Amino acid sequence: MSYAPILFDLDGTLIDSLADLTTALNLLRGELNLSPVTIPAVRACVGDGATLLVRRVLGDDLFSPSHLQRFLTLYSEHLAEETTLYPGIRTCLDRFSDRPLAVVTNKPYQLTMDLLHALDLNRYFAVVIGGDSCPVKKPDPTPIKVALHRLDATAAGAIMIGDHHTDLKSGQAAGLDVCFCTWGFGDDGGCKPNHRVDNATELLQVLL
Repeated sequence: MSYAPILFDLDGTLIDSLADLTTALNLLRGELNLSPVTIPAVRACVGDGATLLVRRVLGDDLFSPSHLQRFLTLYSEHLAEETTLYPGIRTCLDRFSDRPLAVVTNKPYQLTMDLLHALDLNRYFAVVIGGDSCPVKKPDPTPIKVALHRLDATAAGAIMIGDHHTDLKSGQAAGLDVCFCTWGFGDDGGCKPNHRVDNATELLQVLL
């Protein structure tokens, strides 16, 4: 099906950002005299925005708004040191650059924009919705509905692509078809996506 518009999650879908997220989290933990965490441990905590990420990594007893802000500062300083696009993603974006594309992520908007610019991805997307762009985050459908509104589009013929059940639930609640990317950080949470892809080549075929 020739989907349009095409909405993408960011982390775990377009980019592998785990190494830089882990660096920032471990710098924060070091400042708090805590031992470092591993990349697999961070992977299990990603997907619901920065607040829950920091809360999960520090624990409820240590979490505070000031620690969240410190993490965001540290992450901004190490934003694109090791972060890379997944194989074939740029080819996929080039192929569909004539269609309306958007990013809908739970990552804070400014960090999202800084990262898109650093990786030369910003030119592909007409609309970018961050985790603080709306009063609520995915899995609520509001961020996707806002993206569609800004694209002057409807849910009919649109698709949401992501690696986490928050992406699938958000897309389904907004009335879109959804595609689950198995290469990312998350799981489908028992959702039943319209499509399931293991690499960018398969994603390309879904979107043609």
